Amino acid sequence: MEKVTMNNIAEALNISRVTVSRAFNNQTGVSEILKEQIFTKASEMGYTKFPYPFVKPPVQKEHTVSLIVSRPDSTLFWTNIIHRMAQELLKYNINLLYTYVPSIYTKDFMLPSILLNDNVDGIITVNVYAPEILEMINCLPIPKIFLDTVPMLSEQKLTGDLVLIEGYQTEWNITQILIQEGHTNIGFLGDINYARTNMERYRGYCDCMQKHGLPIRSEYCLTKSIGVFSYDRELRTFLDSLTIWPTAFVCVNDYVAHFVQIYIDEKSKQLPHPIVLTGFDNTGEFTNIAGRIITANVSTELLGKRLALQLLFRTQHSDAPYELTFIASSVVRFL
Repeated sequence: MEKVTMNNIAEALNISRVTVSRAFNNQTGVSEILKEQIFTKASEMGYTKFPYPFVKPPVQKEHTVSLIVSRPDSTLFWTNIIHRMAQELLKYNINLLYTYVPSIYTKDFMLPSILLNDNVDGIITVNVYAPEILEMINCLPIPKIFLDTVPMLSEQKLTGDLVLIEGYQTEWNITQILIQEGHTNIGFLGDINYARTNMERYRGYCDCMQKHGLPIRSEYCLTKSIGVFSYDRELRTFLDSLTIWPTAFVCVNDYVAHFVQIYIDEKSKQLPHPIVLTGFDNTGEFTNIAGRIITANVSTELLGKRLALQLLFRTQHSDAPYELTFIASSVVRFL
């Protein structure tokens, strides 16, 4: 049996030999989480030449990461991401603690005490879009990963890594498909200030329309602030107000598209012509549009895993520059 070296341990953990050496010699620059991973891996591999003084490798203790979410009744899209994230963190003996915050900020709101008392080793923020609450989270001196943010809180202001689902180019491509199919009057539906991803998708739609010399008609677009719990009502009010209809709507996601499809099905005899819809996310949970509209596929499992691994990197390299990561999506056309 070949002798196990520090290089072997470093390669097994995909870290540098210098980091392994620092851990064994109790030097600075190595987080407690990473140090315990190194000790555990060394013991598993049968490494015996621990430098003096050395205490028996400690039993790896559990760590806790706070998953900050709002709207616990989230759609399948979000729950798939969260479940995959929890599975990946469990491999590293890290527990995922659900920490709920409200969808709408009020002046008496305070962050839960678990986030303020050094009880968590990191934070992953998912499906939180209240600007004031995001600002409060952003000020916490804890390693942080944000999945999406609000347009006013740019990556330059964030004190953590930002992961975004790429939407600009994908929505550009979706809009071009509609144009290639002969549509010239195309509307856009979705609150563009709700999330950075919504804004990027709207930009993709606008730039594609302008590229093809087509007007962006405000009467066909609902882009204003929409209440978190009033999408159905506000979309119906907007659609009822239309006197002339476009032939297609680019919807910011499948959630919006399914409300519009319900309206179209109910009013089909009153509409002047067929209306084509597009969406984004491709969760398959909205049965009235699943397999029927152009949408964008997002791998929620890979996204959940990436969030977990990004947090591990951030806890191990707290001094590294913050990162902005785009996760690619792909257009899905159903026949």
